[in-house]
Amino acid sequence: MGRNERGIGRVLGDGAYKFDTRYPSVSDLREATRKRIPKFAFDYLEGGCNEEVNLRLNESDLARIRLKPNYLKDFDGADLGTELFGHRYDAPFGIAPIGLQGLMWPNAPEILARAALRHNIPYVLSTVSTGSIERIGEVSEGRAWFQLYHPTEDRLRDDILRRLKSSGYGVLIVLVDVPAFGFRHREIKSGLSMPPKLNTSNIWQAVCRPRWGLETLRSGIPGFATLKPYMDKGLSMSQLGRFMDATFTGRVDAAKVRTIRDRWDGKLVLKGVASERDAEFAAAIGVDGVIVSNHGGRQLDAAESSVKSLERIHAGFSDKFRIMVDGGIRSGPDIARVMAMGADFAFMGRPFMYGVGALGRKGGDHTIGMFKAQLKQVMEQLGCESVGNLTESLAV
Repeated sequence: MGRNERGIGRVLGDGAYKFDTRYPSVSDLREATRKRIPKFAFDYLEGGCNEEVNLRLNESDLARIRLKPNYLKDFDGADLGTELFGHRYDAPFGIAPIGLQGLMWPNAPEILARAALRHNIPYVLSTVSTGSIERIGEVSEGRAWFQLYHPTEDRLRDDILRRLKSSGYGVLIVLVDVPAFGFRHREIKSGLSMPPKLNTSNIWQAVCRPRWGLETLRSGIPGFATLKPYMDKGLSMSQLGRFMDATFTGRVDAAKVRTIRDRWDGKLVLKGVASERDAEFAAAIGVDGVIVSNHGGRQLDAAESSVKSLERIHAGFSDKFRIMVDGGIRSGPDIARVMAMGADFAFMGRPFMYGVGALGRKGGDHTIGMFKAQLKQVMEQLGCESVGNLTESLAV
């Protein structure tokens, strides 16, 4: 077990708000992760598409939102608890889906799903993650959510839905913002485009990160665990690329979502909604929620920031379905900002992977505790008793 995984360092907080004082911010976790995992894995986690303008815009637009405190009001303390889809979560945020999580740190899906269960927040498994539907369903005790990359073949879609029901998943997210794979310069240079390439540079990078290499050897080379039953055995790298292109390239339209709505009796969420027109389709189909998102700046570099889309969609559709958001959220104040802008819930992806990259098995608990502590401090400073009242703290 590595030094960072032994918990060396002072722990601040109690219970749900406990975190390691060496890493009190996402930027601290990010820097530790950069030094701990191979560059190709870090670039995959970090990168956006094209010139990464949209990636930076997510954070900069969010930072412009201002909140106003009320110091002299009666205040009985802050409650982070939030009801969503019939379940009361201990905080208004969850762990967003990320593909190839096990590439960045071995067993990352299990680490994060277990931490989410302990802290009573949602963990979302991606179709292209390295954890299987069945395994994550087991370790999350059926509490995990699932994000579906809609397959081109109906039989695959139906079988995935069957497996989700058998494993206890209650919330299905249909991803709508990947009609084509993003043009990501970092991944192309590193060889992590489709098909991925193993080159001398990547091998050397892995050699230079011995802790990552040792843990990867122990855990096994990561793969697309959920998709494994649908792949021919012994696929080469080039064949894997063709499989992904043939299986998941294509636009998700309203007709496909309606079919899933008819077949799925759990909660249905659309992720990647960024326009009023798509929100109108979602409302007409009868989805239970949307996640306003630009895929973390990884798909359309000319898009607006997630928080700008949130502002417009909340104004027109807050009475139609639950509105969630992801993209650029990096702190407790950021969570408060999007809640003040009208979001019912926030999701973060990269920050939790920084946590696991920096602290291994302790990373999920640390990052959740850190965000809880930061958000509670903001709410106490504002004099806001519940996250549902954060809209009253927005400074116009």
